Amino acid sequence: MKRVYISAWGEPQDVAECRTAPDLPAPGAGEVLFSVIAFPINPADLMFCRGRYRLKPPLPATPGAECVGRVEAVGAGVTRVKPGDLVINLMRENWASHRLVRDVEVLRIPAGLDLAQAAMIRINPPTAELMLTDIVALKEGDWIIQNAANSAVGRLVIELARRRGLRSIAVTRRDDIFGELEALGADACLLDGEDLAERAQAASGGAPIRLGLDAVSGAACARLAMAVAEDGVLCNYGSLTGEDARIHTADTIYRGVSIAGFMLGRALARRSVADVEAIYARIADDIAKGGLHAPIGAVYPIEQIKDALSHAQRAGHNGKILVAPNGPF
Repeated sequence: MKRVYISAWGEPQDVAECRTAPDLPAPGAGEVLFSVIAFPINPADLMFCRGRYRLKPPLPATPGAECVGRVEAVGAGVTRVKPGDLVINLMRENWASHRLVRDVEVLRIPAGLDLAQAAMIRINPPTAELMLTDIVALKEGDWIIQNAANSAVGRLVIELARRRGLRSIAVTRRDDIFGELEALGADACLLDGEDLAERAQAASGGAPIRLGLDAVSGAACARLAMAVAEDGVLCNYGSLTGEDARIHTADTIYRGVSIAGFMLGRALARRSVADVEAIYARIADDIAKGGLHAPIGAVYPIEQIKDALSHAQRAGHNGKILVAPNGPF
């Protein structure tokens, strides 16, 4: 089998290496063996390679927060999935051609689902959905603002907000993708900058912006907080800059803006197993019906993981970079 390892912390394309690894054994009782069809390269994976993620296991280590696979064999007592089923893995270390996990660590998804979209089900869609439900009690007509709006999560937030009747302002560093974001449902698109708060207020027609979603951190977080209305909430869920989230004292004390954090694992941990399964079933059904779709930038074989990682970090690239460990799908 093939597996990606990092033996030192550093720039992903420098430290990641595809190697031949021993084949996995047949699954034991309660275990599932599946072949990995595709996995995406996410910002958290890049942080992991650099040693800047919250998890820092002993080296050598295998990255990979999500994937889609097809079950090859199951061990005694496994009834939740069977050979041939499509599954997503709830555990990590997915940059490999095969995985052997406990049956409770996989979720079956519908056959016939677009495999590229299925590879990205586990993290981005529920993140976008739950940030719109768990942070602020939003109602139809409310305004939200987000930076990194051209990211996979950002695009999903736009689509889901439109469906709920929410109004959204998309903040990016480029204006050449404004048309795409408006087509998805963004009510306004703005370039990030020092006067963002004033331009955001103009875009909303003076209506209060109740929720801000920040994936950038640093000064961009502070600018977004300034755009949020009095007593609004700024939710930080990422750090594309690698900096800590910032918010001005004037916004917290004088305007009552609060800052919240969002991590998908914690949001799901507060829910029952049935509720978690229902979330993913709903997302899978939405994807099957064409309701949710994330653009794909390119698909690489696992042997070209270094090229894939370089592409994933290329400025201005559009679409998620996927890797297919077992050939074209």
